[in-house]
Amino acid sequence: MNINNKTFFCSWSGGKDSCLSLYYALKQGGIPKRLITMLIENGERSRSHGLSLNLLKKQSESLNIPLSTYATSWEDYETNFITALKEIKESGINTGVFGDMDIEDHKSWVKKVCNKTNMLEYLPLWKKARRKMIKEFIDYGFKAIIVAVKDDKLLGKELLGREFDNNLIRILEKRGVDPAGENGEYHTLVTGGPIFTNDIEYKLEEKIFFNGYWFQNVSAEK
Repeated sequence: MNINNKTFFCSWSGGKDSCLSLYYALKQGGIPKRLITMLIENGERSRSHGLSLNLLKKQSESLNIPLSTYATSWEDYETNFITALKEIKESGINTGVFGDMDIEDHKSWVKKVCNKTNMLEYLPLWKKARRKMIKEFIDYGFKAIIVAVKDDKLLGKELLGREFDNNLIRILEKRGVDPAGENGEYHTLVTGGPIFTNDIEYKLEEKIFFNGYWFQNVSAEK
């Protein structure tokens, strides 16, 4: 679809995929009005990446795009996401930007929730080669760190806090890990880049194990 001159919201995880999809939407003339992030039930961290609300707010401020957050369990995720879209729709926004690349079930879910709210969906990364996508993310000058890794024989907590760069990509590929992490092998926190007005100052805290993943707790510096 043509997003030029269309107002949109971005489904925002705080990681590389949502960031790159936002970047492409901006390059193609879209007008950003809102970031949407789903949080865990207590509202303190993002649902998927475990990012603190304060970090998400710092990203929003640096991007100069307002952030809307919604607390939810995994069980009620779809219901609450649809509620979020209805609220966004009432503010006059009718297009959503999503960072999915090539998993058909993910695209089907996006289409389903958007159809239920009469939203248009835009997936600028769809069917891009995974290796090409991450190379573009790095080459465009975006900065990110690893904040979550699946605890298995290929990955380990020693990668937490590492900068997402070409050296890290080589490590992932050498270990036989999809370098794009599209199947949830790892998650990132974007800390800067060409669409940010300033880098996000952060501090690495403790590492936490939860539900099969190691998470790097990251605090936002003042």
